[in-house]
Amino acid sequence: MLTGLRQSLFRTVNQRVFYGWVILPVAALTMFGTGPGQSHLIGLFFDPLSQELGLSRTAIAAAYGAATLVAAFLLPKLGSVIDRVGPARLLWILTLALGLACVLFSFASSWLAIAIGFGCLRFLGQGSLMLSCNNLVSQWFNRKRGFALGIMSLGFPISMAVHPPLCQWLIETIGWRETWIWLGISTWIILLPPIILLAYNKPEQVGLTPDGVPQANDSGKSTVMTGLTRGEALRSSTFYIITASLFALSMLVTALHVENKGILMKHGLSAQDATSMFTITGITAAITMPIIGRMLDRFRTEWMLAGGLLVMAASLVSVTLVGSMTGAVIYAVIFGLNNAATMNYVAFLWPRYFGRKHLGSIQGTGQMIVIVGASLGPLPLAMALDTSGTYDWTLRSLALLPILLAVVALFLRAPAALSQSAVAPTHSDPKP
Repeated sequence: MLTGLRQSLFRTVNQRVFYGWVILPVAALTMFGTGPGQSHLIGLFFDPLSQELGLSRTAIAAAYGAATLVAAFLLPKLGSVIDRVGPARLLWILTLALGLACVLFSFASSWLAIAIGFGCLRFLGQGSLMLSCNNLVSQWFNRKRGFALGIMSLGFPISMAVHPPLCQWLIETIGWRETWIWLGISTWIILLPPIILLAYNKPEQVGLTPDGVPQANDSGKSTVMTGLTRGEALRSSTFYIITASLFALSMLVTALHVENKGILMKHGLSAQDATSMFTITGITAAITMPIIGRMLDRFRTEWMLAGGLLVMAASLVSVTLVGSMTGAVIYAVIFGLNNAATMNYVAFLWPRYFGRKHLGSIQGTGQMIVIVGASLGPLPLAMALDTSGTYDWTLRSLALLPILLAVVALFLRAPAALSQSAVAPTHSDPKP
């Protein structure tokens, strides 16, 4: 019965529009649903956990970092599973597990329980579901991939705009434990129906092609999906320039997400005003994500990556200059642009340079390194607060890293081993 309903929905929709445009909102909604595993939401619970369990902020940040680090090392294996069974088949299983992890986190009562809970939330939300969504959309779109991934990634800033103020209100109204129960239940209600009814692994599964564009086939040969293997990718300098850049972006964005409220409160904002800056950041990111995605389709990728790293540096510096609500809004807008660029790059760069054939394995390894960066991000800021009572000098020092990597990013080129058929040509392809 369920299979028949899925097929009926597919036929009805596909008669009117390329089915990839249905995959996009499903993936975007799933990206929104990763909120319980994202730093912008988890960071709100640091203070309640510290107060109730008597743990220092550094201890909680260490639990968060250690758990995220352990979760990261599972992602290469997950990437291989995605290559074998497809992202759509995993989405509903991962969604069930994320909702359960939220409910169980409400019972955490020790440092170890918090660390395990953080690990499950980060692996399932920030790691697995995001990896599966990125892979899913990358399979359905090729020439329009940057724009499509920009649309898909809108789920993240919408989560950033909605989840923090809503959860801050729930924490103050019903308590942090009950908030996690509601997060788990809402995850199941929002995500499971569209995933089960509408998601398909790739266009070839249902007799279509990426972008919905008919493939010229004058030779009579079938269209073959191409791309580098993980081993070939690991032997290229391209892989390490990308991973170094995304490592830094992930580390520093996560640091600002987790400590956002604390930093702004140190600069004179109330807890509610500080949390509301996430809404401005989310709105800015939502507006600019499709624009940046379209720019990735049209302009040289190395220039775009270097520009994103410089915006990261601007975020780190601008938050130290906040002295009023106006200054906080300016920072929130810059940070929103920063988030838009980072989310697009994390999804776009892997298929752009390594093709689709072994994308899950390559994305899984790359995402592992990116999440290692995320695991380290909150620690220097938490330690700075516990030891000196201020974040500012640490933030300004960290801004040097993305500036240096922006220079390195200008040397990004496609791997020599990648055939011209592995990815669609774009305006960002280096000229011979």
